[in-house]
Amino acid sequence: MTHALEGLTVLALEQATTLPFLTYRLVCDGARVIRVENPQRPDPNRFVGRDVLGEPAMRAYFLPNNCGKEAITLNLATAEGRALLHDLVRRLPVDVLATNQRPRSYAALGIDEPTLRAVRRDLIWLGISGFGPDHDEPAYDPVLQARAGFMALTGEPDGPPTPFGAPMVDLGAAEHAYGEVMKALYRRAKTGEGARIDVAMFRSAVSWLVAPFAVESLGEPVMRRGSGHQFFAPVGVHATRDGHVYLAVGNDAQWKALAALPAFAGIDRPEYAANAGRIADAARLHAALGERLVRLTTDAALALLRGAEVPVARVATLPDVLADPLVAPHLVRVRDARTGVTIALPPPPVGEPP
Repeated sequence: MTHALEGLTVLALEQATTLPFLTYRLVCDGARVIRVENPQRPDPNRFVGRDVLGEPAMRAYFLPNNCGKEAITLNLATAEGRALLHDLVRRLPVDVLATNQRPRSYAALGIDEPTLRAVRRDLIWLGISGFGPDHDEPAYDPVLQARAGFMALTGEPDGPPTPFGAPMVDLGAAEHAYGEVMKALYRRAKTGEGARIDVAMFRSAVSWLVAPFAVESLGEPVMRRGSGHQFFAPVGVHATRDGHVYLAVGNDAQWKALAALPAFAGIDRPEYAANAGRIADAARLHAALGERLVRLTTDAALALLRGAEVPVARVATLPDVLADPLVAPHLVRVRDARTGVTIALPPPPVGEPP
């Protein structure tokens, strides 16, 4: 099978999560990706997680975002190291040079865009940083979740602000960078010109807050609601006899369908016909739903609600997701040739595994 990015060469001075996730996506699309690391200060993620391959710098947390890549070490603090890097850019040749080093280090390491564009005129240069090229403040995903307002919107109303369970700021910035690289490649194919791309993870995260910004700007505070929703009801997690389900009634027709089910007899009220009435009495409505759902098994609740076309899902564990019939056939399974260890990775967002 031919992949869209076959023939593309990417040199990545990368560490942590955001850029490695992006370049793994490029690998899946057929690109050749070569990691460049400092031999004295390798990627800290190499040493996180279980030792599954018998190599101290290839631990479990590092592997998923780095499958299918090549790797070299260069000491860019030396003139020789910088010369070797520039020679690689020229001779391979490199199509995309990507880095998530802090901006203040670009010129000192010889990886700044003007220097590298002088080496290859049509190079696409990508820099990913916490706050943009003019700000050198360090940042990790939870720090950015806090500053971007996500933690204030996540968690129970009477509990502390809470981070997501996955590094969504890291991954979202990677996806935004992926889109910018694709646009730059398209533009280069038409004009022959390279590009400079700067992705600030903070700005990437803030760009998701479309509805909260609009609502706040119109004078209505947006508050965290646990598993509930400020603008729709009933929405939330409920216990069943043997687990939990999440249901979301997004319109009045769905509420009517739910209320007509025998298992939910007696739950309806005239004021619940419209979403505004359900929002006004959301706490009592949530409790009434909970009293009925806890009498059902998870499978029974799913069957009833799906049969009525009410959006609902089991609150799945990761093993549940791995076994999901919409996931399991499409998993990317990567086998280490030396040890035989196989790891499972999520399927690509669109299309089949590479």
